[in-house]
Amino acid sequence: MRGLHTAEEIRSAEAPVLAATAEGAVMQRAATGLATVCLRLLGGAYGRRVTLLVGTGNNGGDALFAGAHLAARGAKVTAVLLDASRAHAAGLAALRRSGGRPVDGTSPDTGLATADVVIDGLLGIGGRGGLRPVAAALVRAAAEGPGLTVAVDVPSGVDADTGAVEGEAFPAMHTVTFGAVKPGLVVGAGRAYAGQVHLVDIGLAGHLPPARAHQLSDADVAARLPVPSPTDDKYSQGVVGVAAGSSTYPGAAVLCTGAALRTRPGLVRYAGTAADGVRAAWPEAIVTDGGPGQAGRVQAWVIGPGIGTDDAARSALTEVLSTDLPVLVDADALTLLAREPALVHDRTAPTLLTPHDREFERFGEAVGPDRIGAARRLAARLGCAVLLKGEATVVADAHGTAFVNGTGTPWLATAGTGDVLSGIGGALLAAGLPAVEAGAVSAHLHGRTAQLAAEGGPLLAGDLVRRLPEAIGRVRGVPARRLGDWGP
Repeated sequence: MRGLHTAEEIRSAEAPVLAATAEGAVMQRAATGLATVCLRLLGGAYGRRVTLLVGTGNNGGDALFAGAHLAARGAKVTAVLLDASRAHAAGLAALRRSGGRPVDGTSPDTGLATADVVIDGLLGIGGRGGLRPVAAALVRAAAEGPGLTVAVDVPSGVDADTGAVEGEAFPAMHTVTFGAVKPGLVVGAGRAYAGQVHLVDIGLAGHLPPARAHQLSDADVAARLPVPSPTDDKYSQGVVGVAAGSSTYPGAAVLCTGAALRTRPGLVRYAGTAADGVRAAWPEAIVTDGGPGQAGRVQAWVIGPGIGTDDAARSALTEVLSTDLPVLVDADALTLLAREPALVHDRTAPTLLTPHDREFERFGEAVGPDRIGAARRLAARLGCAVLLKGEATVVADAHGTAFVNGTGTPWLATAGTGDVLSGIGGALLAAGLPAVEAGAVSAHLHGRTAQLAAEGGPLLAGDLVRRLPEAIGRVRGVPARRLGDWGP
């Protein structure tokens, strides 16, 4: 599990390391790591053209020292200085000794039009607000050029803590970050600007506080997926109740029930007015056309996809939330809950809300640029876990623990995929996972399944249901010889 650390946490961890090491040692570690990644990406240094975009802080120093390493190995390095009088003096001297060439930021001879790689050292983790005009012009030129784009620690223009971008930002294909991954590299607009993230160890591990935000790996998810034992039966592996769909939206019931079944709990019980469609699609489910109270014994509920917002839907929501069972609330049920948030205030059982941005805003607060903060605030206010859907889905609980999902594809932006996510999450709640972990694991599996389904082009929500068992197998790593390469 990869911890995500804020800029303040990084600076606090750096302080004792800087005090205990020789001057410049930490920067040399960072610069060596940066140069090593660039060498790997370039396949060597000799004859390669490198342009450094150099600001006035330590971030610029990292770039200059890395440029010196590359120049010493035969690269042709040009350092474009935003302010030569304030550039990192030792880094600039090292670059010159290695044969690198510094130029002014307004020079027409930046090398950006022919560079094999452009290294962004304009701003560091303390950068806030939009880029200044000269920096913005350099970023645009880098984006238009032919070279690989590599950011130092955080792409300039991206808020390290939130991923917010005001105006322009450096469009990195790769980001080499130091000490720990910053949240802004994996969430919000920053995720799209960061590209592939490479973590370089600079000796902070023993000084960082426990992370409050995380990203799960396939191995983390596999460890949380229940596996039946020889003594299990259908009741001991989790029984999911699904209250979804209607005569208007029967597909929501079919998709949600199918996803719950294919996540492989012991049993799925459907209760709702789309019973005929569910019976036809999923003979494995136990189906009733009555309300949740008619479904029989369950161990967790999913409610909301396609149920509508009339009195009958409200009655079903009230009935489910009045139980002492875990509940996942989605779609129409979120609209109803936003009108009566008191329905969840006193719940002691795990409760997971799964809004997209517009549904989130019905609870009285815009998501804004800080998606982790927004999810945490709503979770704390309602006393439950919140899964905020998006390009990088965020899951947070009332205590501030958060997960940022790292899987998925833009092809997920199609009707019904959220119903599939709800079915997966309900099955995991029935298996006994805490709400915040059920949300994080379901988002990871949902994204992995979408990546698999999109290998052949555009996907439909039903494709996710069909490919879900294979995706679970790949996450678990078995049987790899039949399933082939999973990829990055």
